Amino acid sequence: MVGGRAGCHLSAMQIDIWSDIACPWCYVGKRRFEEALRRFDHRDDVAVVWHSFELDPDAPAVHDEPQAELLARKYRVTVAQAEAMNARMTAAAAEEGLDFRFDLVRVGNTFDAHRLVHLAHAHGQQDAMKERLMRAYLTEGLSIGTAPVLQQLGEDVGLDARLVRDTLDTGQYAAEVRADERRARELGISGVPFFVIDGRYGVSGAQGADVLHGALEQAWAESRPGNTQLGGAGAAACGLDGCEV
Repeated sequence: MVGGRAGCHLSAMQIDIWSDIACPWCYVGKRRFEEALRRFDHRDDVAVVWHSFELDPDAPAVHDEPQAELLARKYRVTVAQAEAMNARMTAAAAEEGLDFRFDLVRVGNTFDAHRLVHLAHAHGQQDAMKERLMRAYLTEGLSIGTAPVLQQLGEDVGLDARLVRDTLDTGQYAAEVRADERRARELGISGVPFFVIDGRYGVSGAQGADVLHGALEQAWAESRPGNTQLGGAGAAACGLDGCEV
C-alpha cells in the first residue's frame, strides 16, 4: 500500500521508480514501463524519477567469482542450475528486446552508480544514465562498481567529465541515495522494480505493459487521493534474498 507523495510533482503526473542497476527484472520492467508509457495518451504530461535501491549493499566493488558461481551459492544450487536460471532470465529479457550476457556480468557494488544517477538527475540526464548503467552491467560486462568505468559511462551520456570525477571522488549524492532507501523502507518496498504512480498507486514487480498502462490510466482518471496497490500478485522482481526466475 502506498500513501502520501513519493516526490514533488514536476509535471501533471509523476512516476517514482525504485530499482537497482544490478537487477535484471528492473531492466525488463523498465522496457515494459516504456511500452506502457508509449501507449499512454498523456505521456507528455508525465515525469519519471528513478530512485535508489541496493539489492546487495555489502557487495565489494567487484566480485572475483563469476556471476553463475555467486548465483549458485546464493540459491544453494549447482552451477549448472544457476546457468539454467540465467538462461530463463535471458529469454524473458529477449522478449523485451534486451540482450543479457550473464557470462560477461561482473557482479559488484552499485552505491556509486546510484550516486551517478542522482548527478544525472540534477542535469536532466537521469533516464539516459540509468539506461547506460544497466546496459553496461547486464549486456556489456562492465564493472559498474569501479570509478574508471563510471567516469566513462557518465561522459557517455553527456555529463561534464569534471562533475563526474568530483562526484565519484567525494561523497556527493550519498545522502540522496540513503534518503531513497529510507523512503523505500517507509513504503514497505522489499523488492524491485517498484512503481509509485502519482504518489498514490503502487505497482510491484516487472508487471506487463498492459498492467502498467492500466495503472497509468486509472491514476490519471482518479480525482481523489487514495491508497491502492495495483497490479497482479506474483509479478517477477528482485529482492534482498534474490531474483525470481
